[in-house]
Amino acid sequence: MSQFFPLAVIMAAIGVGGWVFTTWLRIKNGYPLENSWGKPIYPKQNDETIERVKLLTQENAQLRAELGSIKDRLATVERIVTDDSHRLTQEIEALRLPKN
Repeated sequence: MSQFFPLAVIMAAIGVGGWVFTTWLRIKNGYPLENSWGKPIYPKQNDETIERVKLLTQENAQLRAELGSIKDRLATVERIVTDDSHRLTQEIEALRLPKN
């Protein structure tokens, strides 16, 4: 029996060390900590975090809209660069003329 005691201690230490390591990785990468029943215990959600998520969501929407307009501009520039000079001249002249 005494020959299995060190093996049991080593296995228990490996198990606890693995649990600590995986918990550390989860916290480091932003995953919530959960208790035995799956209820999140860290990070706690409060009004400040909810407001921060709302602000980040709004900023994300603004950046997506800006990215869409940049894509449109880039498509126009690509079209101008790859088009023949005759069509480019016509479009420039059309922009110079006042619209009625």
